[in-house]
Amino acid sequence: MSSTQWMSLTRRGSFLCGALIFAIGTAGAQSSTSPNFGSSPANESSSLQYVADDTPDGASVLSDAAAALGSGRAGAGQDYGAKHGMLSWSHVAGEAGAGFNAPIGNDTSSGGTNTGGASASGTYGGPFLTYGGNFTGGLGLRFSPRFSLLGEYQFMDDKLPGAFIAAIGTQGGHAHIWSLTLDPVIDLFPKSINSVYVTGGGGFYRKVTSFTDPVEGEECYYYCGIVVENQTVYDFSSNQGGVNFGAGYTHRLGGTYGDGQMKLYGEARHVWIDTPSLTANNGTGRTETIPITVGVRW
Repeated sequence: MSSTQWMSLTRRGSFLCGALIFAIGTAGAQSSTSPNFGSSPANESSSLQYVADDTPDGASVLSDAAAALGSGRAGAGQDYGAKHGMLSWSHVAGEAGAGFNAPIGNDTSSGGTNTGGASASGTYGGPFLTYGGNFTGGLGLRFSPRFSLLGEYQFMDDKLPGAFIAAIGTQGGHAHIWSLTLDPVIDLFPKSINSVYVTGGGGFYRKVTSFTDPVEGEECYYYCGIVVENQTVYDFSSNQGGVNFGAGYTHRLGGTYGDGQMKLYGEARHVWIDTPSLTANNGTGRTETIPITVGVRW
C-alpha cells in the first residue's frame, strides 16, 4: 500500500469516528431533556400533593351535590307550599266557648190548645223550653283570612216551663240538646284587631226531654243518711235535622303587630230544630232557642 492510499484511508476513518461521536452526543442530550415519569424533583412532588389535597375526591363531590340537591328540593317545597296554600297549622281554625240559652217562646205545637197549661186531655200547647246553659266547641279549616269552615259540637241544658211540667204531672224536668253541625264563618274585617263575623249552618240534632220527681234514698260516704234526689220518671227523645244562624264580635289577642291567631269572641245564634209534636193530637212541633256564647277562637 502506498503512502498516498494510507493517508486517504486514515482520513476516512477519522471522519467516520467523528460522525459516530457526534451522533452519540446528540442522543445523550435528547435523553437528558425529555420528561422523567419515574421520578420528579422534591419541589414538583410537593406541588402536586398540595393540589391533590385541595381537590375533593369523588365521594366528597357526590355528598356535596346530594346535600345541595336536598336543600334545593326543601326550598322548592317551602316555596310551593307558600304559593299553593298547602295545609299547615296556620290553616287550622277552632273555637271553644260557653254561655246561656234564651228562650224565644214560640217553640209551641200548632196542634195544642196554646193555653199555657194542660187541657183536660193532657195536651199542652205552650213553650217547651226556658233558660239554660250551653257549651260549644268546633274545629275546621281556614281557607283564607276571611273564610273558615268549622265542624261544631254544641250541648244545651234547658229547664222546662212549670206549666209544661204540671201538664205531665211531675215536679221537675229538663231538656238536653246536643248537635253536630257544619258551619261556615265569614270574617267581615279580617285585618282588624276588632272584627265582626257572620255564621250559620245545619246538621244533626238530638233532643232528650226528661221529667223528674224527688225520691228519698240512702247515701253513704263516711256514714249513711237519707237524701232526696230527683229521679227521671218519664222521658222522650228525638233525632232530627236543624239549622242555626247568627253573628258575633271578635277581639284579636297577642302578636307583635296585633296579628295573632287567638281571638276572644261573643256571639248570638238562632237555633231552629224540627222536633216532633208533644201534644196528644200529633200537631206540628218545633224547638227554638237563642244560645249566647263567649269564648276563644283561633
